[in-house]
Amino acid sequence: MKVEQISIFLENKAGRLADVTRVIAEAGINIRALSLADTSDFGILRLIVTDIEKAKAALKENGFTVGRTTVVAAEVPDQPGGLHSILDLLSSNGINVEYMYAFVQQSAKEAILIFRFDRTDQAIEVLLKNGIKIIPGEKIYNI
Repeated sequence: MKVEQISIFLENKAGRLADVTRVIAEAGINIRALSLADTSDFGILRLIVTDIEKAKAALKENGFTVGRTTVVAAEVPDQPGGLHSILDLLSSNGINVEYMYAFVQQSAKEAILIFRFDRTDQAIEVLLKNGIKIIPGEKIYNI
């Protein structure tokens, strides 16, 4: 039910993002989803990739600081109010969303939301109980 994500800490300077994507490409790994957040000094690139262990090893070999985080992928109708319905449900159950990002599948009928929660197991339970489809990591890695 959970998805593994890697986080790469980057200096906020020209070329660092390209360095990461070069290492990932040379390792033969495909990026499935990503999020980039920055401050004036550094950025955090969050990636869901087809081979987490291989990506982590390749990035570390190239001098990057890499972490691994568990996130949750939930499917929501790609329509007005789709995101709100999930956020309202989580909020009413006292679950905090620490961060999230999304991508749309090729069908364009559903979007996949990637969540980091303060209480992951409780969030999964609430979502499932309310008919929200949770996408397992194996499926996300191979979409």
